[in-house]
Amino acid sequence: MRKLISLNENWTLSFPKGERLAEKVTLPHTWNAVDGMDGNGSYLRTTGVYRCTFLKPEQPLEGGRVYVEVLAAALAAVVKVNGTVAATHEGGFSTFRADITDLCKEGNNEMTIEVSNEDTPSMYPASADFTFYGGLYRGVNLISVPHTHFDLDYYGGSGIKVTPKPTEDGGATFEIESFVTNQEDCFTVMYSIEDACGCEVAAAVRPADDTAVTIYVPDVKLWSMDEPNLYTVVARLQKNNETYDEICVNTGVRSYYVTPDGGFFINNKAVSLRGVSRHQDRLYKGNALTAEEHVQDAKIIKELGANTIRLAHYQHSQDFYDACDRLGFAVWAEIPFISVFKSGKDAHEHCRRELTELIVQNYNHPSIMFWGISNEILIGGISQELVDCHHDLQRLCKELDPTRLTTIAHVSFTPVSGPMHHITDVESYNHYFGWYGGKIEDNAPWLDKFHADNPDICIGVSEYGCEGIINWHSNKPQCKDYTEEYQALYHEHMAQVFEDRPWIWSSHVWNMFDFGCAARNEGGVRGRNNKGLVTIDRKTRKDSFYVYQAYWSKEPMVHIAGRRHAQRAGETTEVKIYSNQDSVTLYCNGKKVGTKTEHRIFHFTVTLDEGINILLAVTDKVKDSITLEKVEKEPDSYTLPEFNERQEGVANWFKQMGSLDLKAPMEFPEGFYSVRDTLEEISKNEEALEITSQALKLATNFDIKPGIGMWDMLKTMKPEAMTNMISGIQDGFIESLNSRLIKIKK
Repeated sequence: MRKLISLNENWTLSFPKGERLAEKVTLPHTWNAVDGMDGNGSYLRTTGVYRCTFLKPEQPLEGGRVYVEVLAAALAAVVKVNGTVAATHEGGFSTFRADITDLCKEGNNEMTIEVSNEDTPSMYPASADFTFYGGLYRGVNLISVPHTHFDLDYYGGSGIKVTPKPTEDGGATFEIESFVTNQEDCFTVMYSIEDACGCEVAAAVRPADDTAVTIYVPDVKLWSMDEPNLYTVVARLQKNNETYDEICVNTGVRSYYVTPDGGFFINNKAVSLRGVSRHQDRLYKGNALTAEEHVQDAKIIKELGANTIRLAHYQHSQDFYDACDRLGFAVWAEIPFISVFKSGKDAHEHCRRELTELIVQNYNHPSIMFWGISNEILIGGISQELVDCHHDLQRLCKELDPTRLTTIAHVSFTPVSGPMHHITDVESYNHYFGWYGGKIEDNAPWLDKFHADNPDICIGVSEYGCEGIINWHSNKPQCKDYTEEYQALYHEHMAQVFEDRPWIWSSHVWNMFDFGCAARNEGGVRGRNNKGLVTIDRKTRKDSFYVYQAYWSKEPMVHIAGRRHAQRAGETTEVKIYSNQDSVTLYCNGKKVGTKTEHRIFHFTVTLDEGINILLAVTDKVKDSITLEKVEKEPDSYTLPEFNERQEGVANWFKQMGSLDLKAPMEFPEGFYSVRDTLEEISKNEEALEITSQALKLATNFDIKPGIGMWDMLKTMKPEAMTNMISGIQDGFIESLNSRLIKIKK
């Protein structure tokens, strides 16, 4: 029988280049747990060597094999046993294995795994808005199997492929294919299908050399997000009344489709997919999470009321996919073909391998319904090669899995017509109107127009969001003030936009949790992206979390917003309450303020007493309370200092321009710099770079200089094009930048 042996204990990590001292570590582990999000602006990207010793497993049957299983190594790895290379692997998010039987000896054996999170010419991701943690962050196993066993070699897969299909009579067929290594005529495979109670509901036996089979199960319980009913398929490889190898997978019976006008349907029922995106890191743990932490993340998302998760921007842990199967989420799973396109055959072959591993390793999960083939890949521009790569990845998806739909996440400025459309089955846009570009109110008109102009495209919103930092508060929230109140206001608007448009096949908040991005420095917080509905340590649910809980959760809830805006000045103050109940009554210090009947968001104007005030919100089923203090002047610490400084900086920029007509047509004289040059081209001149960096800092709040921040991701962009991503840019700003650049000779 198969035996799984954990190798997570007693490793030594050393760094050949001498960046850090050697240390004892336990897996899962990343060497960027702290510097990947501590705000120092960079993190260690190098090669680390993990080393351990192990005993060769005892194998009672002659000819048994031993495999090493690496659940993930970021971003590339070389595995050696007793000094001999057993496997190499590029791609930091998928499982890979190697047969090490012939490299093992009796007694102690040494294994080293050289792991690198450095960039290479052919590997994705190259540059993106998150930290590329290095290390063995999901663990390592040994697998001992008999000579004849279920496959362990094919792209890290499970060795079994199960395709359940509901039938019109209320039953389902389970099309099952298993793959046996070292087949022999006397072996058979016995299949058993068990319900959630462990009772067998159907079975079949096939020869091990022809193991494809279809099994019928009557009266099935369908899988859906509301009722995630699971079945277990067990495959036993048998000979002479003995089971030699056994594998099992959970699966679910469901059908689904998407239409341009109706949105998403599961089991022939229309269900709007509304949910979040998720990164896999935590505060000062990086991406080295335990199984329990993955499950906790899924439970917090379930608490929100979401029914879909986009797992950005890479393959996630099997622990998380398993949790999605059990809890009920429609999952979008994708590869890290993101942001910066790499030309050439080797890079494309790497994409193909990552996509193959994603699909092969996760085919049996009923929660996964969409394969994502790229994200914001047009940031660096478009080419025919890039378009051709997408068509090839689409074909590969359908070859490996014709049962699921494919999707893509377009960067906001992707043209609404052009060659990037009609490649995948469904499409989505990453739009940040109201944060990086335009106003909150631009979202609905854009979606309505796209839908009207492209009635044959199933359109969704794969990212939207804004920063919300729980330090900052305002009675008059504004874009880019980073207040918790503006983030809540933004999501109040967006939640209603999507509720009013069921034809939007899915929407995914960016992001469920704050996450590490060593390149970022904004809003007074370094090293993080703070668009999460929940803080990176999972300790605080921001007010925006409760906006969606009010819209999506079926459990009764009420939440008084602004509890961290605890000191209020003025004769009156606005109090907002989020609830999925029809009416809410508010009390202040035991006195009734009023009762409101509204939809999800309840607005009250409250006159506070001097000093401490207790506010109580009451519905028929639930209550909530907060404490506020009335003060003469609200603390200066509620306002991000750089917010006012940035506004003053923009004013000074225009003041320096004097009497220049900023509305005149822009000129682009040959041989001089302009806003139509890429940042990389502009960086060749120190004066041009300084002017451009100053302007973009004022407009975007990003430090954009070579070697700093997200330079690698943005260097191919042009300042003129970047205005499409800038919120509230003043008339004449880009013209003023151009007027300065065209005075500088190349």
